[in-house]
Amino acid sequence: MNLDSYSSWGRYPKIKPKDAKRVFWINEFPNLEEIEGNILPYGLGKSYGDSCLNENGTLIDLSGLNKFISFNEETGLLRCEAGVTLATILDYFVPRGWFLSVTPGTKFITVGGAIGNDVHGKNHHKMGTFGCHVTQFELLRSNGTRTICSPEQNSELFSATIGGLGLTGIITWAEFYLKPCPSAFFAMESVKFGSVKEFFEINEASDKDYDYSVSWVDCSAGGNNLGRGLYTRGNHASPKDYNLPPLPKPGLIPFPFDAPFINNLSVIAFCMLYYNKQFTKKEASIVHYNPFFYPLDAVDGWNKAYGKNGFLQYQFVVPFGNDEYTVNTILREVVKSGMSSFLTVLKTFGNIKSPGMLSFPRPGITLATDFRFDGEKTLKELAKLDEIVKFAGGILYPAKDARMSGKDFFDFYPEANEFVKYIDPKFSSSFWRRVNSN
Repeated sequence: MNLDSYSSWGRYPKIKPKDAKRVFWINEFPNLEEIEGNILPYGLGKSYGDSCLNENGTLIDLSGLNKFISFNEETGLLRCEAGVTLATILDYFVPRGWFLSVTPGTKFITVGGAIGNDVHGKNHHKMGTFGCHVTQFELLRSNGTRTICSPEQNSELFSATIGGLGLTGIITWAEFYLKPCPSAFFAMESVKFGSVKEFFEINEASDKDYDYSVSWVDCSAGGNNLGRGLYTRGNHASPKDYNLPPLPKPGLIPFPFDAPFINNLSVIAFCMLYYNKQFTKKEASIVHYNPFFYPLDAVDGWNKAYGKNGFLQYQFVVPFGNDEYTVNTILREVVKSGMSSFLTVLKTFGNIKSPGMLSFPRPGITLATDFRFDGEKTLKELAKLDEIVKFAGGILYPAKDARMSGKDFFDFYPEANEFVKYIDPKFSSSFWRRVNSN
């Protein structure tokens, strides 16, 4: 077993476990109490930071728990093992008229990971987080007990596990609702905007009529172009209303090399080309769900573009009120630093509250951007951004973090003091030890 393969998607920090044990059958787990040291469940390692890592500990690899258990064709209630991927669900159920209620920007994550990080997507304003659609799951604790958790049964453990970063135990199976969909396609409209202020105007006009929305922002543009970007919005496309194209052929494009392709010059060039690829103010099209939700999934190993030192993704949410000022301040600082990213996403969260105790989304505006890791320079720049976010009353996303301070984490998530009660005593992670030691 190659322990080096158990990394995070950001490939920073560079740490590895002492051991990893892969599980293939839901009733054949190893005796967790007999494993030396601490343990942590591991899916596909798509968390960007160290929440999925367990330095010098043991990872329980759940990717082999990949089977469906039951499905209610009338309600869309699916029960499956925790290692089933969102990609597998889409492959099987979209042709049968069902779609994920909530999906993040990659389909290559496990159901257990989606719950443990309480992922969100382009329809948060309409559907909330993934955890909002979970009805129950089984949680295996290190003492061997298997506990059914739901809003009615063991509700505190249910709440702590959703967004609990894998620290409360191992989700063996989960039950959650899918939503009906008329096809595999979306009616999409892309709108050019020239500033953060214009983004808010478009977003306000879009929230009611569009189920899905997100924006790409040119994080290299300053001056009069600060905050420009492309606003994407869309709804499921029915064959009754649209002339749908044929289904595209599946396939992945491998990223050709493992070297730092991302730099200031390449980012400026990419952003200029990407922003100007659209000639008109608005463009409408019918697109398959893959490019609509998962454009980066088409490139296998795209994280290699940042080089072997890896990268850090920085995502925050700030409450409505001074959000426009805060986003402009953040973008101005990023442009000034010369650490621009080709992938900067801006969207709003709605007011649908997650059942998760440590869930990240809350009403406000969220921005996520990537930074190639260049050592202390990168860490100092992100520390500056922290101060801007904190001043605005915002918080950071633990599932994408690799460097926030422990003080900041507990200030951002005061519920963590209650959450501690539900952590399995045998479970830990590099993230959890980090935020409890500084």
